[in-house]
Amino acid sequence: MFERRAALAALATGLAAPRLARAADTTGITETEIRIGNTASYSGPASAYGTIARTEAAYFRMVNDQGGIAGRKIAFLSYDDGYSPPKTVEQVRRLVEQDKVACIFQNIGTAANSAIVRYLNQRKVPHLFVGSGADKWGNYQDTPWTIGWQPSYRTEAQIYLKMVRQEAPQARIAVLYQNDDFGKDYLVGLRDLLGDRYDQVVRAASYEVTDPTIDSQVLSLQATGAEVFISATTPKFAAQAIRKVYDIGWQPRLHFLSNVSISVAAVMVPAGAEKGTGVITSAYLKDPTDPSWAEDPGMNAWRDFMRRWYPEGELTDAGNIFGYGIAATMTQVLRQCGRDLSRERLMREAANLRDLEVGVLLPGIRINTSPTNYHPIRQMQLARWTGSTWERFGGVIEGA
Repeated sequence: MFERRAALAALATGLAAPRLARAADTTGITETEIRIGNTASYSGPASAYGTIARTEAAYFRMVNDQGGIAGRKIAFLSYDDGYSPPKTVEQVRRLVEQDKVACIFQNIGTAANSAIVRYLNQRKVPHLFVGSGADKWGNYQDTPWTIGWQPSYRTEAQIYLKMVRQEAPQARIAVLYQNDDFGKDYLVGLRDLLGDRYDQVVRAASYEVTDPTIDSQVLSLQATGAEVFISATTPKFAAQAIRKVYDIGWQPRLHFLSNVSISVAAVMVPAGAEKGTGVITSAYLKDPTDPSWAEDPGMNAWRDFMRRWYPEGELTDAGNIFGYGIAATMTQVLRQCGRDLSRERLMREAANLRDLEVGVLLPGIRINTSPTNYHPIRQMQLARWTGSTWERFGGVIEGA
């Protein structure tokens, strides 16, 4: 279990609150502390994501070292849920009912967040910047206390299909997907654009997060004769799929990889860097291995942060970019709240981000939310694996 981490963040300017909520009357807030709760997969089948929460803890430590938020320090309470939804429920209840946190922030995983979303909305606990791109996190009507952050998996699939239509319009498409809302969102995105042609064009095979390998699924998809392969997988299975496709000599004309699994350290190197050459993904964050960012001010700030507050972190792991960007977004929300850090104000400011620039986002991509827009990031850019780094191509694009 990851120990509790204190932290704080400094980014952008804050807006004065229209009223002040007394700390004694505000859950998770004292005169000196802001308590933020989190669960992460420090162990289990998605343990590669554990570094994201470690980055967030380090970011909040940086904010605390720089003076905190409105005179308060951030106490970041993060527990291991092993990427297991029942464990997520147990740990979130502990955070809400025992630790009395002000909000839940950036829990990892579609299934894990699905297990807690109703509980948090019923209790009116802000469920902020979910660590999943499931399209449903933008459903502000049904779950007004839950908001996403990263682009929707459904949108990502639509972007891939747009490229397929340009490069191989008659191609059959094979999809390997995780059997939960994460993986199924890719199928929904394809169906959005294919309509009645979906069943003629798409062949899909699912896997469970508890499966040891996906070798048999890849073999069955190769046998369909598909010329396009979409891997809607988390890091462990993404690396396996890249390796297996290469080893069996399958050479799909286009091979797409979910952008949640593009870490060089956690996926591409374990798969065999040369085996993934030509794989295409969609990016919204700067890739730490891309030499074009060598002198980029935003990436220089990130590298300085890593050296000073998370020196044990891997500089080629995209998870550390993700954790930095989402922690910066959370910090901006806190600053906009001013001294009023009530749960209602936290939720209101999470839905009031206007053209927020975060240094690790790709140029042209900004964060925007409103009471009717709970999808903060909607734009992406395609990138291709060269064997050593992700090389971007084309312009910034959106889904259908």
